[in-house]
Amino acid sequence: MNGGGENLFKAISSDTRLSILESLSEGDKHISGIAREIGISVPVAAKHVKVLEKAKLIERKKFGNTHMIGIKLNNVYSFLDRFAENKKLEVEEGTSLLEALKSVAAVEVRKMGDRTKVVSTDGEEGFYVYEVDGKLSDKTVDEYEFYEDAIVEWKKLIPVTKKRLFVNIKR
Repeated sequence: MNGGGENLFKAISSDTRLSILESLSEGDKHISGIAREIGISVPVAAKHVKVLEKAKLIERKKFGNTHMIGIKLNNVYSFLDRFAENKKLEVEEGTSLLEALKSVAAVEVRKMGDRTKVVSTDGEEGFYVYEVDGKLSDKTVDEYEFYEDAIVEWKKLIPVTKKRLFVNIKR
């Protein structure tokens, strides 16, 4: 395994470091704020932050003498993508993506207006999008047809990050 992977596994092997990542998912924080929030000393927090930085899961942003720590979400997602399920299949030319999906998974579709949407894959309900060779398509799963070899990435959209907006009316 390359050094990057080793650093990554070391980084996520600690409950304290996972707590730091969870804390940072709410937004950038000063190291003393992280320490206070998860109940550890600042020097201990600093050591854990260094491990997370080495694994490139967080980054330090400097504003004068102030250092803010922020999560690098794209790197967290890239790490999780390594565990994606891979399947291979052979289809006839002109096979639709929907037919291909049905051959490898239990797929439930629903008509929404004039579009066919996949609402469940192997019993997992949600909203799905797909990319073919790294590009989003504007075609529905039943419209997209294969005429050459391709890599399809099937993605369930989940609210990993959310923004909450509290709107107050001036009175």
